[in-house]
Amino acid sequence: MDWDKLRIFHAVADAGSLTHAGDSLHLSQSAVSRQIRALEEQLNTTLFHRHARGLILTEQGELLFDATRSMNKRLEAAAARIRDSEEEVFGELKVTTTTAFGTLWLAPRLPKLYEQYPDLKIDLMLEERVLDLPMREADVAIRMKEPSQADLIRKKLMSVRMRLYATEAYLADRLPLRDISDITGHRLICQSPTSFQVAAGATLVQHLMTYDIPSLLTVNNYFGALQAVLSNLGVGVLPDYITEDFPALIRVLPDIESGEVPVFLAYPEELRQSKRVAAFRDFVQDEVIAHRRRIRDQLSFSGS
Repeated sequence: MDWDKLRIFHAVADAGSLTHAGDSLHLSQSAVSRQIRALEEQLNTTLFHRHARGLILTEQGELLFDATRSMNKRLEAAAARIRDSEEEVFGELKVTTTTAFGTLWLAPRLPKLYEQYPDLKIDLMLEERVLDLPMREADVAIRMKEPSQADLIRKKLMSVRMRLYATEAYLADRLPLRDISDITGHRLICQSPTSFQVAAGATLVQHLMTYDIPSLLTVNNYFGALQAVLSNLGVGVLPDYITEDFPALIRVLPDIESGEVPVFLAYPEELRQSKRVAAFRDFVQDEVIAHRRRIRDQLSFSGS
């Protein structure tokens, strides 16, 4: 098939209008219409239903649009990666991670990265859905499990555990927490068992739910749970990486914790030479090392 006709078809399907597609392609409406008719004749099928409000793809048109959309993404990814290997550390970098890690750990540390690279533009996408890195939905991912795709470079950053925390103000007038059974005298704050969360965290929550807990607050992300704990509302199940930045939190029932959750940084093999990716990777690794060192120092100070 003629690549130029496919490019024009894709623009029309995306815009839903010959006029809007023509504007984006700098072609007249009649020129766009001729190309679409020629493509339909070549394929011996109708690609659009035409009506007063615009164009609607036929079933055959939908099939072709799926193919051109995939081709377009790959071409954009190839062009971006070619530029990326040649440029200095500036331009856009799309980073994806979970809402909790991105909000509570990564975002507060980004000022240091911008100090070093002020022309960098980071698009931080916080969601639980795993984005497709080879298809350029994101450039770099920080994930709470090892990526399964073979064409990704991955680096283990740290390990996380879910633990129990409260504030001194909350604990002051309540029954002491000496044993797991004492949780029945407290309000528990945690993610809902039906919320998307790491398996280790869900297992810990399920275990705590086996006790007769009189009052419960469930939140669909750790950021909300943290705010409730800081508001002296109860005992929260929270990831341990937050303790450095929120010193008001006191760990309770130190024998109770989730299994280990590995945290990985990953990016496509094609971005191995990217200066932006390398800058972000090195920054995150340095911050993790500094984070570990400060946590060790805190533990040593509290134990002395």
